[in-house]
Amino acid sequence: MTTNLLDTIHDPAGLRHLTRPQLKALADELRECVLQNVARTGGHLSSNLGTVELTIALHHVFNTPYDRLVWDVGHQTYPHKILTGRRERMPTLRQLGGMSGFPRRDESEYDTFGTAHSSTSISAALGMALAARQKGEDRKSVAVIGDGAMTAGMAFEALNNAGVERDARLLVVLNDNDMSISPPVGALNRYLAQLMSGHFYAAAKNVGKTVLGPVPPLFQLAKRLEQQAKGMVVPATLFEKFGFNYIGPIDGHDLDSLIPTLENIRDLMADRAGPQFLHVVTKKGQGYKLAEADPVAYHGPGKFDPAVGLVKPAVAPKQTFTQVFGQWLCDMAAQDARLVGITPAMREGSGMVEFHRRFPDRYYDVGIAEQHAVTFAAGLACEGLKPVVAIYSTFLQRAYDQLIHDVAIQNLPVVFALDRAGLVGADGATHAGNYDIAYLRCVPNVSLACPADERECRQLLTTAYEQDHPVAVRYPRGAGVGVAPLADLAGLPFGQGEIRRRGERIAILAFGTLLHPALQAAERLNATVANMRWVKPLDTGLLAQVAASHDVLVTVEEGAVMGGAGSAVAEALAAAGIARPLLHLGLPDRFIEHGDPARLLALEGLDASGIEASVRQRFADLLALVPAAPSLQTVGGGR
Repeated sequence: MTTNLLDTIHDPAGLRHLTRPQLKALADELRECVLQNVARTGGHLSSNLGTVELTIALHHVFNTPYDRLVWDVGHQTYPHKILTGRRERMPTLRQLGGMSGFPRRDESEYDTFGTAHSSTSISAALGMALAARQKGEDRKSVAVIGDGAMTAGMAFEALNNAGVERDARLLVVLNDNDMSISPPVGALNRYLAQLMSGHFYAAAKNVGKTVLGPVPPLFQLAKRLEQQAKGMVVPATLFEKFGFNYIGPIDGHDLDSLIPTLENIRDLMADRAGPQFLHVVTKKGQGYKLAEADPVAYHGPGKFDPAVGLVKPAVAPKQTFTQVFGQWLCDMAAQDARLVGITPAMREGSGMVEFHRRFPDRYYDVGIAEQHAVTFAAGLACEGLKPVVAIYSTFLQRAYDQLIHDVAIQNLPVVFALDRAGLVGADGATHAGNYDIAYLRCVPNVSLACPADERECRQLLTTAYEQDHPVAVRYPRGAGVGVAPLADLAGLPFGQGEIRRRGERIAILAFGTLLHPALQAAERLNATVANMRWVKPLDTGLLAQVAASHDVLVTVEEGAVMGGAGSAVAEALAAAGIARPLLHLGLPDRFIEHGDPARLLALEGLDASGIEASVRQRFADLLALVPAAPSLQTVGGGR
């Protein structure tokens, strides 16, 4: 891979002396650099290939990092990272101890705001712009937001706020990468975009207001003519109603259009001409034909050969929990016409593609709008339907008020299928589902199940669906231990766990998929293991039985220890007046970085060896009294 120009760029300042032809050549090199690196490490590809020219143009025109650049979601910032001195770290992308796949303030001064959840950029950039104004600084703030992120209410809340700040040096760049706008992106539109962003156009509008303002009929006529003229070449827009100067759409891969337009906008911002809105059209996967043809498949691929593309494995991988959910959803929908499925823009990620195909009239993708998704489900439930909200654990955090106010207080039968519970690996702390146990179990009327494997996941989803109140079922990303789900739709007893291994003196209470490393540790410790299955309602009968027959208890969960399942056990024991030494094993009170999930669990002491080591360290004296484990102590599990 030849990178003659890219080799010379160590920071954005190096871009600013390049000629336009050199910048175009640099774009080709940068795109190839992104492709080759993502192919080696895995990561987000389509979105990054689509932002190469836009990234170059922004850093070329604006004085970053003095001017603030905020990337929404942040999964399209690989070109930005490469151009801001991190090219040599790209081989460590999303690896343990390596570079994050998202912007991080502690990683580079060019990462002005940490992002990974959608629709936060405009709010953050507006805050930066108004802080600069308050401090008397002339810095400019730019938010780059994708069209998908514009479906979230938070983006419009920010637009509503920004529109009244007439002297804010703020630019919002809408990266329209789904080609949903008709393509007025040729030479004529390029000229009009530059004209509309220039001083002449701004001055003409101001003169019109000054001269014609005292004569309302003429002013209104002029205003209508202006709107109609713009309407011939640009789509109707509500952004000007928010108080923004709307410019575009323009071709986001055409540096001859992007750079002069951004230069004009930069000058308008210097003159405090009000908040600016630039609409650019880009193509996901740009420059790599396979990603252009299937941007969804190449959104977040694992390692692959760029010359070959993605290849299906010769041996089918184990079924994932997401696939188990998707199959259950279809099967239950076929049995019960009341079922409706809801996703906040995560059809593929949540395993709902087949459900959408088979039951299109009962499938609702509400966009990146988690708050709306939950209250929408509540409205459906009020009318006798049975909504299932498929949502990542980390994204349900965004709808916590709706969960409490609209679902739980009214005690509505909504099922929450919480994908990506626990550590998620390469996406890191922003996407980890570490907190759902703690934030759900404190809400009245809400129950929470933690299946230990694929079979239990299907069964507990059925149990949740059968209830007449809100129930969440949490399950991790990826595959389990390979326990095949049963074909029927039978559930498991509500709020009941089971003993999976009988041992001596020490009892391990496992919640969720950590049951299996707990069983391995228990073999070496000769400990009893309970598969608790439910955090709420907690099986207090099983807990009392185990506490009465063992000297110490150990809780194990892939969730935050503070306020988690172990805390629920401690509270239940205290309420029952039972005193037993307790060891809580789970995720610590700190954010855990990106890396291989199994490796991360091992580092936190939540693999079999780590569980064993923690128990031996805490209860060394007691273990000296425990007889050696006889063989075959594990009892049957599941149905």
